[in-house]
Amino acid sequence: MPAPIRLRELIRTIRTARTQAEEREMIQKECAAIRSSFREEDNTYRCRNVAKLLYMHMLGYPAHFGQLECLKLIASQKFTDKRIGYLGAMLLLDERQDVHLLMTNCIKNDLNHSTQYVQGLALCTLGCMGSSEMCRDLAGEVEKLLKTSNSYLRKKAALCAVHVIRKVPELMEMFLPATKNLLSEKNHGVLHTSVVLLTEMCERSPDMLAHFRKLVPQLVRILKNLIMSGYSPEHDVSGISDPFLQVRILRLLRILGKSDDDSSEAMNDILAQVATNTETSKNVGNAILYETVLTIMDIKSESGLRVLAINILGRFLLNNDKNIRYVALTSLLKTVQTDHNAVQRHRSTIVDCLKDLDVSIKRRAMELSFALVNGNNIRGMMKELLYFLDSCDPEFKADCASGVFLAAEKYAPSKRWHIDTIMRVLTTAGSYVRDDSVPNLIQLITNSVEMHAYTVQRLYKALLDDISQQPLVQVASWCIGEYGDLLVSGQCEEEEPIQVTEDEVLDVLEGLLVSNLSTPVTRGYSLTAIMKLSTRFSSVNRIKKVVSIYGSSIDVELQQRAVEYNALFKKYDHMRPALLERMPIMEKSASNGPTEIVQTNGETEPSVVEPKHPPPVSQPTNQANDLLDLLGGNDVPVIQTSMPTKPASAGGELLDLLGDLSLSGGPAPTPAPSVPTPQPPFLLDGLSSQPLFNDIAAAGIPPMTAYNKNGLKIDFTFERANPNPNIAVITIHASNTTEADMTDFVFQAAVPKTFQLQLLSPSSNVVPALNQGTVTQVIRVLNPQKQQLRMRIKLTYTHKGTAVQDLAEVNNFPPQSWQ
Repeated sequence: MPAPIRLRELIRTIRTARTQAEEREMIQKECAAIRSSFREEDNTYRCRNVAKLLYMHMLGYPAHFGQLECLKLIASQKFTDKRIGYLGAMLLLDERQDVHLLMTNCIKNDLNHSTQYVQGLALCTLGCMGSSEMCRDLAGEVEKLLKTSNSYLRKKAALCAVHVIRKVPELMEMFLPATKNLLSEKNHGVLHTSVVLLTEMCERSPDMLAHFRKLVPQLVRILKNLIMSGYSPEHDVSGISDPFLQVRILRLLRILGKSDDDSSEAMNDILAQVATNTETSKNVGNAILYETVLTIMDIKSESGLRVLAINILGRFLLNNDKNIRYVALTSLLKTVQTDHNAVQRHRSTIVDCLKDLDVSIKRRAMELSFALVNGNNIRGMMKELLYFLDSCDPEFKADCASGVFLAAEKYAPSKRWHIDTIMRVLTTAGSYVRDDSVPNLIQLITNSVEMHAYTVQRLYKALLDDISQQPLVQVASWCIGEYGDLLVSGQCEEEEPIQVTEDEVLDVLEGLLVSNLSTPVTRGYSLTAIMKLSTRFSSVNRIKKVVSIYGSSIDVELQQRAVEYNALFKKYDHMRPALLERMPIMEKSASNGPTEIVQTNGETEPSVVEPKHPPPVSQPTNQANDLLDLLGGNDVPVIQTSMPTKPASAGGELLDLLGDLSLSGGPAPTPAPSVPTPQPPFLLDGLSSQPLFNDIAAAGIPPMTAYNKNGLKIDFTFERANPNPNIAVITIHASNTTEADMTDFVFQAAVPKTFQLQLLSPSSNVVPALNQGTVTQVIRVLNPQKQQLRMRIKLTYTHKGTAVQDLAEVNNFPPQSWQ
């Protein structure tokens, strides 16, 4: 058989291929020749054939049939064969294939070989693809080589030990004695790998972390020598002595100094020296400075040192390199909560980054800008952010609008400024705002009594200019319906009033009803506004005509409204003025939860926000168990009402404890005639005679954290209902520490069969980022037997475009909540 072609010739031949098909044909032809050679047990050219096979593997072609040939090369006595064999093993084998276990004995023999280069090959291979079984078998040999005087072997043994610890953490203590002596080595390669090994051990074991904290002075001394040493051509990179080792030492110091006062104190001086003496003109120096900043921020450093670190990040923001600017913005965003004032000094530089062409830098700058907003700089920062909102790409508008709303609500210097700011957002990015912005703005306008005339005039002008922004149109329609009389009368004192007639106002609203730009929701707002104006304007006949036209609309919602409004004009005309009178001031409940304020005979009292219930009876009983699947067992049955005369219905679902009882205070359905039997107390017994939340009193029950994972935190606060002490009222508070909103948030809960549970409507389905707001929801739990409270919760939400679902069990309720 002729000698196979050399690797160099194969590479040259493959590179001449003009098409993918031609290359594939060459590869297949060569693979066939290699297979034939393997079958004939050709020892002479096995090394050459495996080398060619590895090249084909790197090009993406299958080469698994060469695995056993690699093992034969490893068993060879020739170094050139072993080198290719071990390289092939690292590329073609991994711990998922049993073939790799056949190497264990060869590696063990080579670890004890007389030639250091053969030992080095074995260490590299074990450190690259050794399985947990191989690591257990060979850890003793690795530990022995870690103590050798040969620096070439010690550095490779240290990296191999890192792999062994990752695979078998319980072997960590075996390497402890040898690791202590590694830091006294002069060789930089050994020093570097020993720091990597120490870092791995400290990250994996708190005991090791405490043990190695006494090495901090030695690490500080090594770092100081690196900074103060003169030019060393062997380790110099752009004028800096061994930056790779410096970065590794800084990372290890960060781990050792975290939450430890003594270690932090020992490294404060050297960190200050690194921060002030490192050259920043080259990227190498910036890398060291960045690690220094991270270390300063993670340990218990002095306040002056933290300010120095933030100033370094501020200098990074002026760098021409986009990567460095992005890193600086990300780091400042993490530190802004703890060192707010120091970061504020770089506010103008951060705001300038909003104009950057790079979208990732713009996003980070926007997030950091919102984090810097406070009561002192709200006007200036909002001016910059609104300018950014005008000119930014559509992908930023939703987040920017949400941020402006939250900041304005928290720090608004006056109600007029607040209203002007939100209206500016609606006019520039109305299509991108969140769904809750419309009711929130309506509430703000309603509560600002002195601003009603000014607001309705501004909104009317905005409506004349643009009706494409649906949230703006909805708010404007609502305000015109409520305060149209102020618009026509020209009572605005805040700015020059405009002259508007009733017909002009109605023309605008009718135009919204027929516009192709209007959504069904917007048309509903407009029709209701026209109806409300029937008590404020004199053009009642025109309004009657408009309303009657939409009584036959193909939009069911619009048709229903029009039919009901027609009935008000005819059968209930005497009630119309009272029904359409101006809305009272709306107040947010203390818990931001399930109650809303309604007006009854001039007196304000709370009423239930009625949760939507599934239709009764129409589904099989076993579907009532759907939500309880989250409990992971059958020990928690569906909660049923105790009315034996009622048919089984979907009222057994966890969120529908009350069967067909009306939550709005209406009469309950009459049961079939039977002898009255005493009923156990239910969560909402007597609902027709008293409100749901009747004198809820705080019971001095301490709050608790029920869930804290992936940036989402769920806190429980507790209250006791006075009429029935067996009912515990739990308010959940969901907060989000991450940098992106959590949308489509749903909280579900289930309890054992001895309890009854009702879950009321949440305040929102969006948990704002960076703790800029919370979502609240009220749970009522009936515990007649005073048993210890247990609950399983299910959380679903969308974060950064990814759907997340998690289950948790809560068993640590404070005793006061259930006793």
